[in-house]
Amino acid sequence: MTHITRRKLLGSLAAIGASPMASRGGFAGQAFAQSPPAPFPPVIKPPRFGFDDVLSRARELAGAPFEDHPQRLPEAFDKLDFDSWRDIRFRPDHALLANGGGAFRLETFHLGFLYRRPVTINLIRDGLPAPIPYSPSLFDYGRVKPEKDPPVNLGFAGFRLHYPLNDPHVNDELISFLGASYFRFLGRDQNYGLSARGLCVEAGTEKESFPFFREFWVETPAAGANRATIFALLDGEAATGAYRFDVTPGQETTVDVQATLFPRRAAVKFGFAPLTSMFLTGENDQRIRDNFRAELHDSDGLLMQTGTGEWLWRPLNNPTSPHIASFLDKDNKGFGLIQRDRAFESYQDLELSYESRPSYFVEPQGGWGEGQVELIELPTQDETNDNIVASWTPATPPEPQKPLAYAYRITACLDLARLSPNGRVVNTFRAPPQALGSSEKVAVNSRRFLVDFAGGDMSYYVNDPSQVEVVANATNGQVLRTSVAANPHIDGLRAMFDVSVKSGETADLRMFLRAGSRTLTETWTYPWTSP
Repeated sequence: MTHITRRKLLGSLAAIGASPMASRGGFAGQAFAQSPPAPFPPVIKPPRFGFDDVLSRARELAGAPFEDHPQRLPEAFDKLDFDSWRDIRFRPDHALLANGGGAFRLETFHLGFLYRRPVTINLIRDGLPAPIPYSPSLFDYGRVKPEKDPPVNLGFAGFRLHYPLNDPHVNDELISFLGASYFRFLGRDQNYGLSARGLCVEAGTEKESFPFFREFWVETPAAGANRATIFALLDGEAATGAYRFDVTPGQETTVDVQATLFPRRAAVKFGFAPLTSMFLTGENDQRIRDNFRAELHDSDGLLMQTGTGEWLWRPLNNPTSPHIASFLDKDNKGFGLIQRDRAFESYQDLELSYESRPSYFVEPQGGWGEGQVELIELPTQDETNDNIVASWTPATPPEPQKPLAYAYRITACLDLARLSPNGRVVNTFRAPPQALGSSEKVAVNSRRFLVDFAGGDMSYYVNDPSQVEVVANATNGQVLRTSVAANPHIDGLRAMFDVSVKSGETADLRMFLRAGSRTLTETWTYPWTSP
């Protein structure tokens, strides 16, 4: 069938107008039969940009040699320290998404300091993406005085979204993407502490590398929308990846992550849904003492729900040498780095607000199979270093060039009741066995652990703790004695047990409370190395 185009139609009309008969006024005395004009071809709209487009780019990128060339920055930005870089601020009155983005606002981060790799940031409007052009007019440079206008292709270090999270009339920072594959986000009444990452590679080894997000695409939210969607392209020497982040702000903000990886090489240890935090000192680890602050940490424990449904709590440590703990599991139901101590008195810091730093809890969507939750603890001497990493490592490394898809949700919370709904660990203390005045002979290489439990049914047993049993065991060690007592100050119970471990050896300790056959608490677990 011949398809009549607009050009052919106009050409035909021109030919008719030029015919001799047409110039004499047509067909005198004859009826002129006209055919209806052929319709114009329909306007074909380009397909809407989406996750499949990022997926194609990640696949193509994985098949090409890895390249990473952080650009040379203009002299004014080349040697900025943290304070000078932070002084370069995005002008709020230039925020993007203000027209058509509902309550969300987008601001970009300037290149400089540690952030020297330019990132392309696109806005998707009506399904079509367009890059945000760099312009000096977007920023207030503060004390930084560029000698001349920076190049128009300078690019950005990252971006953040703002939203009226705590007050209907104030746009608070909701989520930010800055540096490598790091991102962090907040729920209501929370202050920044720990971070999440898109992927970790060979974490805890000398071969560790840091993949990074090369490009982002931010959908323009509809008016009244309470969710923002972000696509990201990850690149690194070990893998590329396509990511989708659906951010839903609220009392507990959630980020739903959809990811597909394309490994570049074999036998790589990948960490999925990695979380990064800081632990310097706490009630269970007082090796480093600060002047007036008794505790300094963004998170004080690792919480897990195993594939069988058991809840585990592992207090964090600041070790004297790097330590890696692995918790083998199948189809893990969730893990997270948690800040449980919410008392200002524990921190006494008026500026940093450790008591309001969020917990992040990861919940896999669909079965992740066999693998392990890996906890890495690195020694640190100050609170500026993130020395804690938690992630999920699959038992079998993904194959090169073979796509691996997975999904999960991260929740930012202060105290989410559904996490570990039974009795929870609120304090962990270590002491010499004679600390409570025991008259018994003290065993060699022994140590006393005291663990406070609150919540669940703990308050029910405060008036009669004798109905509760301490169930404790130690690998490579011996539990010597146990006891339980009421702790009315937390409306709960304090469990105590002494353990003996041979000098220089390490034991994994486990303990929980039960009444008859009923488990009352989560399981406390802790590594102990006898001096």
